[in-house]
Amino acid sequence: MLREDLPVFLAVRNSRESVMTERRLAPLNALTTLTRRPARVERLVPAPTSSVPAPRSRVVDNAVYSDGRRVATPASAEESREELAHGEGRLVWLGLYRPEPQELGGLAELFDLPELAVEDAIQAHQRPKFERYGDTLFVVLKAARYLDATEEVEFGELHLFLGADFAITVRHSESPDLSRVRRRLESEPALLAKGSEAVLYAILDAVVDGYSPVVAGLANDIDEIETQVFGGDPGVSRRIYELSQEVLEFQRAAAPLTGILAAITAGFDKYGVDEELRSYLRDVADHVTQVNERVEAFRLQLRDILTVNATLVAQRQNEEIRELTEASIAQGEEVKKISAWAAILFAPTLVGTVYGMNFDDMPELHWAWGYPLALLLMVGVSLTLYLVFKRRDWI
Repeated sequence: MLREDLPVFLAVRNSRESVMTERRLAPLNALTTLTRRPARVERLVPAPTSSVPAPRSRVVDNAVYSDGRRVATPASAEESREELAHGEGRLVWLGLYRPEPQELGGLAELFDLPELAVEDAIQAHQRPKFERYGDTLFVVLKAARYLDATEEVEFGELHLFLGADFAITVRHSESPDLSRVRRRLESEPALLAKGSEAVLYAILDAVVDGYSPVVAGLANDIDEIETQVFGGDPGVSRRIYELSQEVLEFQRAAAPLTGILAAITAGFDKYGVDEELRSYLRDVADHVTQVNERVEAFRLQLRDILTVNATLVAQRQNEEIRELTEASIAQGEEVKKISAWAAILFAPTLVGTVYGMNFDDMPELHWAWGYPLALLLMVGVSLTLYLVFKRRDWI
C-alpha cells in the first residue's frame, strides 16, 4: 500500500463501526506516526473498497505456547494477542520475513513495541546491538553463511523483539533458518517453557553455529591463496583483497556479539534468568570468543600474506629488471663491436673512395708510389683503430 493512499484507506475504513475495524486501523495509525508523514486532508475522498488492495501478510509462522507446547496457531497477530488472555505463562512467537511497514506498525501497537526499535527494523541495515526498552528487549544479529559455489560469505540481518509474553522475529534474509530453531525448541518443551529468553538463546546459538562453516570456508580460501602466492599467480592480489574485505565484514558481524552476551549476562540476577539458560548463554559466549579469535587470526594472516605477496612481486620485478639490464648491457656490447668494426672498415673505404675519383688534375694519379702508399695508409689506419678499440675492450 502506498503511503499517499493511506488516508483514503483510513477514511473508508472509519465508516465501519466494529471493534475489529478499530483494531486494524490502530496499526495503520501507528505506521503513520513511525514514518512521520503528515496527513493531507484534501485527499480524504471516499473511494470504493475494492480499489484498495489488502496488504500481503509476511508472517512465516504464528504460534502460541503454554508450558513450552503449542496450543494455538492463530491466523493473525490480533488473535495471538487475544490468546494471551486465556491463561498465564503463555508465549506468542511471531516470525516475519521482510514484512511491510504496515505489519510492523500493527505489531508495535498490539505489543507496545518501542518506536525507535521498530523504525530500525523497518529500515534494516543495522549493526549488531542489544538494547533494553523497559520490559522489551531489542536485539539485532548478523547471520552469515558460506557459499561454496562462489566462495563468498553471504550476510543476513535479523531483528528480535522480546517481552515477557512474546517473541517477534523479523528476518531480512534467507539465513538463518528460524524454522529449524522453532522445531528444536518445540521438541524441548521444558526449554521453551522458560519464556522468551529461551527463544533468544536458541536464535543466538543458531547464528553462532552458522559461523562455523564460514570459518572453515575462509580457512580453506586462505590455504588456497597461500598456494597461489608462492606459485606466482598474477591474480592472487585481487583475491587477497576481496577475501580481506569478507573477513572484515565477518568480524563486524561477530565481534559485537561479545558485548551483546556480556550485557545479557550482566542482567542475569536483576531479571531472574533461569540457571540452565545462564549456562547455555555462557556456552554461546565461549563459542563467540573462539570465532572472534579465529577471525582476528585470519585478518592478521591475510595481512602477512599480502606483505609476502608484495615482497615476492617486488622480487620478481627486480629479477625482470635485472634480466632486462643484462640484456641491455649485452646489446650495448654488441653495438660497440659493430661500431668498432664499422670505424675500422670506414678508414680504407674513405681512402679508396678518394683515390677512386676520376679527375685528371689529381697529382697522385700519375705518381709511381701512389698505389703502394694508399694501401699502406689504409692498412695503417685500420690497424691503429683496431688497437685502440681492442685496448678499450670494444672488440
